[in-house]
Amino acid sequence: MRKLLRLALAGALAVLPSAVAHAQTDITWWDFLSGGDGVRMKALRPLAPEELAAAGIKKENYVEASWNSASSEGTAYGVPFDVHSIVLYYNKNILKEAGLLGDDGLPKGLDGLDNFNAALEKIKATGKVQYPLSLHTDEGGSMWRVFYTLIAQQGGKFMEGEEILPGDAGVKALTTMANWVSSGYSPQLISYEASIALFTSGKAAMHINGVWEVPTMVDLEKNGNLGFEWGAIQVPVLMGEQASWADSHAFAVPNSEAKPITPEKLKAVLQIIAWMNEHSLSWAGAGHIPAYKPVTDSAEFKAMQPNATYVKLADTAVFHPVSPLAGVGGAIYEATQNFIVPALNGQLDPEEAIEQMREELKGQM
Repeated sequence: MRKLLRLALAGALAVLPSAVAHAQTDITWWDFLSGGDGVRMKALRPLAPEELAAAGIKKENYVEASWNSASSEGTAYGVPFDVHSIVLYYNKNILKEAGLLGDDGLPKGLDGLDNFNAALEKIKATGKVQYPLSLHTDEGGSMWRVFYTLIAQQGGKFMEGEEILPGDAGVKALTTMANWVSSGYSPQLISYEASIALFTSGKAAMHINGVWEVPTMVDLEKNGNLGFEWGAIQVPVLMGEQASWADSHAFAVPNSEAKPITPEKLKAVLQIIAWMNEHSLSWAGAGHIPAYKPVTDSAEFKAMQPNATYVKLADTAVFHPVSPLAGVGGAIYEATQNFIVPALNGQLDPEEAIEQMREELKGQM
């Protein structure tokens, strides 16, 4: 990431000859790998339409869901860089043996929960794998992404007004996940690293994880350390509607009333952001979907696999609820660890887990 940023900044300056020739503008770049960025990101500066337009940044060129996630009440507070989501990794060799691989190399017969569960049983019946599906079942963050996906596929909401998990969508989602574990389709209380290793070693036929693990698969295959053909697709429609948990990395300008950013520096910052998005094909190499649509529309991206196969998930991406309780490492993640994880591993009844999660989060609202 740091190498990419250094190259990008150098490239950005290279395409601004007038700025280089006549003036130098120093920009401080903060990312989530260094410094006290957390506090700074809580004070985001609003970006006026004319400021964005001056840098060539147009809302219509960005994935709608990711743009909206960086905005509030119609005002942009950031510019999205990507969409990253969970996807279904799959072993083509095993799926073919189980009769679940089409001539196009894509899985078939996985849509609909009954079909998906039947497919898991077919894979198990081959006797070629330890688990049909590898999930990271001991940690709240990973399981939140699957849980939230299944809620969204039912057309449900995690939060609606003052209500937490209204209706029965949460119970249905959690019961589904718990059944995968209790049926022996997915491992119990397994770590992140081990869940990946089950798939990459050929001991699991499928694996649900973030797109950020695409480079792991690519590198293993390139080095001859993956003994099967693989692919990745968006999570199948298991519960009615196409939807996948997703999030975005985004660029933002910290706000300071005491020392506001100068117009000259803001212009330079926005030009760099625009350049980064226009050249985000290399960032797609990390498995991400660029938020800047002209890149995903390019021939270069369409030749990039498996990204080009699952790129359509950006159209049905479902971001975190808009709440102080949400977000990575927030109260929702902690509640998932405390209640969802025990329930899917057979240590708590799903209905009881959902009710306890409601009570826990309502007390923090």
